[in-house]
Order: sequence, then C-alpha cells, then structure tokens
Amino acid sequence: MKILRIIARLNVGGPARHVVWLTAGLKSANCKTVLVAGTVPPTEDSMSYFADQMGVTPLVFPEMSREVSLKDGITILRLFRLMLRERPDVVHTHTAKAGTVGRLAGLLYRWLTPAALIGRPRVCRFVHTYHGHIFHSYYGRLKTRLFLEIERALALLVTDRIIVISDQQRQEIHGRFGVGRAQQFLVIPLGIDTGTYANWPERRRSMRDELGAGDSDVLVGIVGRLTEIKNHTLFLKAAAQFKETFADAVPRRVRFVIIGDGNLRSALEEEARGLNLDVSFLGTRQDPETFYPALDIVGLTSLNEGTPLTLIEAMANARPVIATTVGGVRDLLGEPLESPKPLAPGYEICARGLAISPGDAAAFAQGLAALIGDEELRQRLGEQGRLFVMQSYSKDRLLQDVSSLYRDLVGPGLRSAVLEHGVKGASA
Repeated sequence: MKILRIIARLNVGGPARHVVWLTAGLKSANCKTVLVAGTVPPTEDSMSYFADQMGVTPLVFPEMSREVSLKDGITILRLFRLMLRERPDVVHTHTAKAGTVGRLAGLLYRWLTPAALIGRPRVCRFVHTYHGHIFHSYYGRLKTRLFLEIERALALLVTDRIIVISDQQRQEIHGRFGVGRAQQFLVIPLGIDTGTYANWPERRRSMRDELGAGDSDVLVGIVGRLTEIKNHTLFLKAAAQFKETFADAVPRRVRFVIIGDGNLRSALEEEARGLNLDVSFLGTRQDPETFYPALDIVGLTSLNEGTPLTLIEAMANARPVIATTVGGVRDLLGEPLESPKPLAPGYEICARGLAISPGDAAAFAQGLAALIGDEELRQRLGEQGRLFVMQSYSKDRLLQDVSSLYRDLVGPGLRSAVLEHGVKGASA
C-alpha cells in the first residue's frame, strides 16, 4: 500500500508531530509512506529534529508555504507529477494549505487520464484532516469567505473522508460552516507517546532548578507559538490582574513562564515590561518530558484551536489546565461540575480543568486564583486529566484508527492485510 501524506510545513506544533508519528508508525516493508512538507518560514521554529529522531525523512517542496502565493501553482504541478510517479492508494492531506494544493493536484490526478473519457478516473482515495480551521479569527471577512468556499468545493469534488479531531470540531466545521456531507466525517482524536511522560515526578526538579524555583513556588506556564491566534496578550493581562487583585492573598510565590517562540516575542516581552510583570520567556524547547512536570498550572488562551496538543501533553503529566473554550478544548476539559460555592462569572470548574470564556482576562485571573489557592483541586484535576489522556489519546490507538480508515477506503484483501501487518510491526 502506498500512502502520500502532505503537510504545509513541519513547524513547531501538534500537526507536525502528528504526521511524523503516522509516517513512522505505519511504516513497514509492505507499506510505503511518502511524507511531503513545505518550508518553515524564518519567523517559526522547525521540527525537523523530531522527524530525524523518528527516522522520517520528508520530501521537501520549497515552493510550498503557509501563505497564498503564485508558487502554489508550481506546488500543485509537482504534487501531480509525484502522484503519477508514486501511484498512491491514499493521499492524506493535513492542515489548510496542504489540503488545498494536495486536493487540487488530486483532482488533476484523478481525471487527467484517457480512461476519464469513458467515466473511469484513476482510482485513489483522498483524506483530509482538520487539525484546526481558518474559518474565524485568522483573516478578514472577505478572505475568510473565499477560503471557506474553497473548502466546501474541495470537500464536494475530491474528498472521500474528512477527519476531525473532536466532536466539537465536527459541529463547527460541518454544522456551523457547512463544509462537507455528514457521512464524510470521521472523528479520530490525536494520539501521543504516553510512555514519554511516565514517571513524570522524577523529572519535576530539572527545569525548576534551572529557574531557581523553590518547592513552594507556583509556576504558571503557557506553551505554544508566539503568534496572534494563540493570544498570549490575554495570558499577560490575566497575570497582571492576578498580581494586582489576588497575589497578596496567596501565601506562595507565583511565577509566570512562556515556552515557545515566534514573530510576536519582542512585542510580548515589551508588553510584559509595560505591565511590570516578571515573566520568564524560555523560547522553543525540545524537552517536553522535562518542562511540563516543572509547571504547576498550564494555561491556553487561544482564539481558535483544533484539539491543542499542549493541553493533552500537560494532562499526561498530571498538570491542571486552564483554557479558553475554543475548538476541541471543551472535549478535553469535560463537563462542568457543580460548585459548592458561587463562582465568578466567566469561568467554570470542569471535570478535567478550568474553562474560561475567550478573551476574558478577569475570568482567567479569577480561575488562576482558584487553582493557585487550592492545592487539592490542582491535584484532583491533574489526575483526572492524566487518566483521561492515558485512556483516550495513546499513539497506538491513533495508528489503529487511521489504519482502519485506510483499510475501509482501499477495500478488503491483500492491501488491508499488509497495512495491519505494518501497524503491528510498528507497535512491536
């Protein structure tokens, strides 16, 4: 079986890890996957090191990048020629840009053949995964509308299955924005290598010692690219409000940590100074098994998300989380719990973390105060999150879900047996 997997770029983030895990995990002597990726712009950090660690060598198309460009035509033609050469059974695209150029090339591949004249296009199945979506909070109204119409057309013309990573995301993409038909959709949650985070307490001191944090200090961290959609400004404003309103009532030293890099770093550092905040900007780090255990609370302030890998990894380390309820975040946090005392408006205590209304800095500060002042709550939410991730977000489950999808698309017989062999071999 031949799989052609396409992603716009292997930048720091969940989608890059996801495609590398799938490429490595479904690899065997009888199952070939070609991973195609574009270039990572200078303003972002690359995760090529992660691909190297997993033994994955992507085929890089320098013309392919995140932004719309005249070079996209070259990318489409190169992908078309690659499909002619490889003759894939399944083309699987990830993220918006790769989904567009990959499926346009697929449209050419299916129909530019003499057999199409008698209604027999080339046989190839096309799958697209929405790790998030760009239907709000990224671009202006007209550009967003154009991209939405393109997605609707591609779903209709050249997509056999649409994968979403949460039920909430399916509701948004299909129910709210009208992309695709209901029968095209399949929910396949993300997966992580849960073994990486086993025995996390043994690694708790490493980064804390690096930062000079004492045992009683509370480290509140946020992990992610320093870009507009992640809305780190809300994190800084909430930290400032916490410092002004609640810090004196907390008998612990509270410190704020930002892990990640991006085009907004200088502006965010200046904003932190303007708010008189002592925030540690640590840049991009390649040791999640070390920095997550060091944190006491992990936050997320995004305007738009799919299912954020940072929250899943935080939960795998039994870290309590506080997050804006966008995209699939609600599915991670679970249902709201009944509180024995009235809560401030704007936040809820859920089964596995605190839910915050998007953009509400005051509610975020209130939620932080509730977590920081209640160690038992932090421990309970952290453990519930850890159990949830271990049960629902393992890499083995992800590989099995995707292999089952490919088997269903390609059909019974030799190829399904080959693919099963490949997954079992990878798991072993």
